[in-house]
Parts: sequence; C-alpha cells; structure tokens
Amino acid sequence: MTSSSGASRRQVLAVAAAAATAPLIAGAPARAAESTGPKTWDVTVLGTSDTHGNVYNWDYYRDAEFDDSRHNDVGVAKLATLVNQIRAERKDKATLVLDAGDTIQGTPLATYYAKQEPITATGETHPMANAMNVLKYDAVTLGNHEFNYGLPLLAQWIGQLGFPALAANAINEATGKPAFLPYVIKKVALGGFDSPTINVGILGLTNPGVAIWDKANVEGKLVFADMIATAAKWVPVMRERGADVVIISAHGGDSGTSSYGPELPNENPTALIAEQVPGIDAILFGHAHNDVPEKFVTNLTTGEQVLTSEPSKWGQRLTRMDFGVQKVRGRWKVVSKKATTLNTNTVVEDPAVLAAVRGQHDKTISYVNTVVAQSTVELSAAESRYKDTPILDFINHVQTEVVTTALAGTAYAGLPVLSIAAPFSRTAVFPQGDVRIRDVAGLYVFDNTLEAVVLTGAEVKAYLEYSAKYFVTLPVGAAVDPNTISDPAVPDYNYDVISGVDYDIDISKPVGQRITRLVLPGTDTPVAADAQFVIAVNNYRRSGGGNFPGIVKTQVYNQQQEIRQLLIDWAQAKGVIDPADFFATNWKLVREGVPVF
Repeated sequence: MTSSSGASRRQVLAVAAAAATAPLIAGAPARAAESTGPKTWDVTVLGTSDTHGNVYNWDYYRDAEFDDSRHNDVGVAKLATLVNQIRAERKDKATLVLDAGDTIQGTPLATYYAKQEPITATGETHPMANAMNVLKYDAVTLGNHEFNYGLPLLAQWIGQLGFPALAANAINEATGKPAFLPYVIKKVALGGFDSPTINVGILGLTNPGVAIWDKANVEGKLVFADMIATAAKWVPVMRERGADVVIISAHGGDSGTSSYGPELPNENPTALIAEQVPGIDAILFGHAHNDVPEKFVTNLTTGEQVLTSEPSKWGQRLTRMDFGVQKVRGRWKVVSKKATTLNTNTVVEDPAVLAAVRGQHDKTISYVNTVVAQSTVELSAAESRYKDTPILDFINHVQTEVVTTALAGTAYAGLPVLSIAAPFSRTAVFPQGDVRIRDVAGLYVFDNTLEAVVLTGAEVKAYLEYSAKYFVTLPVGAAVDPNTISDPAVPDYNYDVISGVDYDIDISKPVGQRITRLVLPGTDTPVAADAQFVIAVNNYRRSGGGNFPGIVKTQVYNQQQEIRQLLIDWAQAKGVIDPADFFATNWKLVREGVPVF
C-alpha cells in the first residue's frame, strides 16, 4: 500500500468520523455534540509473581505462621482473597489475572512434590496447580525456577493447570520453534452480558539465565532468545491477530543488568523492552523480588507511556493495573492507565485455596519436622556473612567429604579439595538438641546439586577477590556496622567463602586488591599461583551464576546429588552435629592486618 492511498484512507475516516459526531439538529448547542463522544470502559489486570511455592501463610523453616520485620504475609491463599474481592467489586467488568513466574520452587512444600514424592512418579496434582486453579488465573509465565526440576516435571505441572503457561523466548533447539505457548489473546466482555468485547493479548517472556542456571536440564533441548528481540517479534503479530491491548508478563527485572556475563541476553530488561518495542501497553514483571507499584517508561519510537509494575515476592503483594479504553474510529484505544500494589497482610486466607492444598501442606509439615541429629550447641548463621562460623563450615565439610570420597582412586585423588559455600540465610539456626529437616532446609534453601572442578592457586585468588566485592570499603578507623558492611547491590547468595585455605579480606582496600593473605591451611606458606586444587561447588555457581571468574569449567565430579539432601544424609548418618568435627577458622576480615571482628 502506498503512502498516498494510506493518506486518502485517513481522510475518508476523518470525514466519516466528523459526520458521525455532527449535530442532528441545526443550531444544537456544542455541549450536545460533545456528549455523544466515545464512552470510556475499563479493564483491570491483576498480577502476581515469584510466589515460589507459597500457598499458606506459613514459614516451614520455623514451623510457624510467616512473619517478617515489616509484618508481610505470604501465599496464594492471601492473593486469592484480594483477587476475589476485586472480582466481586467489579462484578461483570473485564478483569484478568496473570502471573509472571517462579512458581514451583522455593518452599519445602514445593520441594516435597518435586523430590520426595515427585508428581512425575505419583501422578498427584502439584500443590501450586491445586492452588492456582482455585484462583482461576488467565495465564502464567514460566520463570527460571520452573526449570529446576527438569522438563518432564515442568510439562506435567503445565498439563495440570487450568490455564495456559507462556514462554515465547524458550525455543526448541531441534525445531527452532517456540517450546511453549508464546502468547494468548483473551476476548473479554467490558460490562457483562451483551456488552462490547475487547481483545487483550498477553505475551510471556521467561529468563535467558535458565541456559546457565539449569544447564543440565535444558542443554541440547532448549535455547533462550533475547527478551527484547522476542517482544519485538511477537507484539506486531499479536496486534495483527486482533489484540486491542497488549500486556507483557515478563520474568525479568527492570535494572538493565545481569548477574551473569555478557554471553547471554540481558537478565533484567523490562525497562528496555518498554523503551525499545512499540505497541506495548503495560508490563507485569518479576524475578527481582521488588515492590514496584507503578513505573512509567517512555517508548523511544512512539513516545507512548508504558505502564510497568512488579508485585514483590512470595505473594506479599498483588499488582492491580487499571486501563481506560475507548472505541475510536472503530478501534479500541487505551486512553488511561495506572497501577498499584496491594498488601496481602490486609486480608485473611481464602478457605477454598487452603482446602485444596491442606493435605499436601500437612504432609510437608510432618516431613520437615523429622529429627535428623542432635547438635551439641546452638549454631547460628546470623554472622556468617562477615565471620567464619561453624554452621557454614558444616556445609563446606560435607561437600569436601563427599567429593574427596568420590575422587578416591582417580587422577584427582592427590589434589587438595577446597569447598565453596554462600550464606544463603541470615536467620538459619541449628538449635542445641534436636535438629530437624526444616533446620537444615532453612540453612540451605536452594535446590542446588554438588559439582567439582579444578582451579589453580591464581584462579582461587581471583575468585576470592571477586567474592570480596561484596563488602563496602571501610578505611582504617571508620565505624563498622555489620548491618551495612555489605554492598546492597550484591545479594548474600553471591558472596562465597572457601574452606581448605587460609585467607584475609582487607575491606579498607579497593575491590580487586583485598585478598592480602592466602596461605595453605595452618601455615604461612603462600598458595602458589600454579598449584592445583579440586573445588567443590554448587551447580548454580559452576554454571556461571553470579559471573564468578574461572569456575565455568568441565566438572571432575557431578553425580547430580542435591546438596541439601547430602547435608541431611550426613546428619542422619552421624546422629550428632558437633563443631569440633568440622569447624576451623580459616578466613577473617581485616584492615591493614588488624581483624575487624
């Protein structure tokens, strides 16, 4: 079509529109003409994200109702109450409910039905499918943690849902086609029976980091395309196929940065998608676990304001987006938009959701309260970020022991085994006396497996230097506050400690120059640059998570053993957890050689 024919068509539409709004009676007042303008209807989109296996408002690690310092609540049951209230308030008006991913991992409840009694073996409906089906979502986007338990379990969970699961940028490597449904277009009535309808398109984008974080599950099967490029591909298609409103449900934050290197597409590109891809009305996003009630991003091509919102994590918030739409020249147009997030601590849990998952919830509670060992003293993780603590050494000791045993009789048997662990939790405690599965799970909250690679002494030092960027720079004499000693841009799970060598971290020095002492254990002998070590490490880190240097190498050990279960097994086998069996102070924070603590 030429530009002249397009111009003439616009002229015809303009004439027709003018005729349609002309007064029927000569001399009628202008107000009468204005009152015949298009009616504004409204569409509401409710959004959740990063529910991470939370259904009940329950902390399985404490065996108590969930609570935090801000008195947040958690769980799909709380979300359902808010959703049902809004649906009742709006009656028959257009209301959609979406989720932006990370659904089936994160609590002992979710782990139990992936590991202890996997739904792939029992055929049982996953608790998150039971809960979400009661809530009656319209669509869910796959988050990166959906891939943690392998593609068969993911496929089974998707098949149990009463609504579509979306991931436009997860591509079947063999066929080059989307491995999951890219989008849906929902035709919804704007005001009940016999009212106009509008087509709302929902595009799902998962996180490209899956290729690193769950490499063992997806390599050779799926590839993950850039989220921005994928949106640019599918948004025009959705518009051509009748979408009047386009919403993206994206499992990626809006910082524009990645926790991994540049070899994969951006991990957190939500704001960039809004800026660079025309035709998007709003983006519900997740992954970063932030509460972003309402943020507008200007599209650089059209100048349109794209609405974005992120509803925190674990069911603590519900995003509410409200759109005003008008029929203009035969087509629907969004004329207003706004968003907020609602706090789930303002409502009680929905009884129907609780009933749907009660049996599974109770079974999980029984399991996690199983006693695995006796601890001779209380062990706490509260100081593990800035002090060498027995509870973190417990992880490193078990990892070292497992890898050492496995490599006996191999070419690597003569190499020292070092171990890497991160302080995943600031609240984990092994009480004196009974230690239960929930205590161990509270210490090691991720479903990582154990691997091992070989690093040189120089690579170990570079690794520790990278890890030490976790701390802010504090000159000699400056006050030290444990609450502010770390850089808020670096999460706790991206700070690693290493056992098997002794080292000092000088936090008065610049990043990259902080490992001032690195010696063989119990000696003053410096670690040689060309020395070789076997490094026990989790699969997330070994695959590139956190972008640590030198660690992405071929494994010399990988038996797909879950670290949390190895900790449980060790405790059960020993029957006693005694720091005298594994605790050795091998690292400390210093300033010019003087210990900070």
